[in-house]
Amino acid sequence: MSSAPRPHAAGKRPAYEPGALLLSPVRYDPDMPRPSTTVAGVLLVFLRVLAGIFVLLELAREWDSLFGDLVRADTTADAALNDPGVRGILLAAVLGIGGILLLIDAVLGILIYRGHNWPRVLVMLFSVISISTVFTAWWVRGEEIALDGTFLSLSLDILLLLALSSRSAAAYARRNERRPEND
Repeated sequence: MSSAPRPHAAGKRPAYEPGALLLSPVRYDPDMPRPSTTVAGVLLVFLRVLAGIFVLLELAREWDSLFGDLVRADTTADAALNDPGVRGILLAAVLGIGGILLLIDAVLGILIYRGHNWPRVLVMLFSVISISTVFTAWWVRGEEIALDGTFLSLSLDILLLLALSSRSAAAYARRNERRPEND
């Protein structure tokens, strides 16, 4: 038996590719068309922003009951936390920080669409952190992955990671980088 690779149909990639081939740098091609994986990744970033907006709206709607539960659970809570003015300031701070983070995510999505590499890597890093946080909460505290909250963000992060880590998305994001020819 021969260990030589068998020929495969034109246009199809083999099921196994050597690591050296996968890690080889992409070629310089500033005219490369935007791949569908990049577009899908950007759409997923904007879906994540939209989901974040809905979470912030729901948080604002349920703030008094959520905050009241937290204050009742903490026996050392200060009486000032029961003041409606303090609750309003805390809500504004939470919504402001959440809004800024969602704005940053949207700007990163635009930069990914325009073909920059560093926002693609940063968004993938945030997705890995988010997925790891959900896994850790499930593992350590036994939190359920529920359809109404965790499942949506987890699925968006996984799909986002798959789309933006694809070879075509990486090649598009790095298409303008000049490398010395070693051929």
